[in-house]
Amino acid sequence: MADKGLKGEPEAEFAKRIDPAKEPLTAEQIQFIRKVELERWKKNALKLRSRNVVTGLAIGALVMGIYGYTFYSVSQERIMDELDEEAKVARTRAPKTAAN
Repeated sequence: MADKGLKGEPEAEFAKRIDPAKEPLTAEQIQFIRKVELERWKKNALKLRSRNVVTGLAIGALVMGIYGYTFYSVSQERIMDELDEEAKVARTRAPKTAAN
C-alpha cells in the first residue's frame, strides 16, 4: 500500500481536470457535469427562495405599516373640518347679495 503513494500519480482518473477546448467531452462527462450543475442550482435556489421570502415579508410589512399609518393620520386630520367651519362662518358673516 505504501508503494502506491510513492509513485506520485493516482491509479484512477478521479477528479481529473478536463479542458473542453483541447479534447472533446464524452457523453458520460457531459451527463456528470449537468448533474453537478443541477445539484448546485437546486442548492442555490433554496437559498434564494428563503431570501426572497424574507424580503417579501419585509416589503409587505413596510407596505402594511404605511397603509395603517395613513389611515390613522387621516382619521385624526381635522384640517378639512376646520376649513369647512371657516367657510360656513365666512358665508354667514358675508353681506347678502343677489348672487348668493
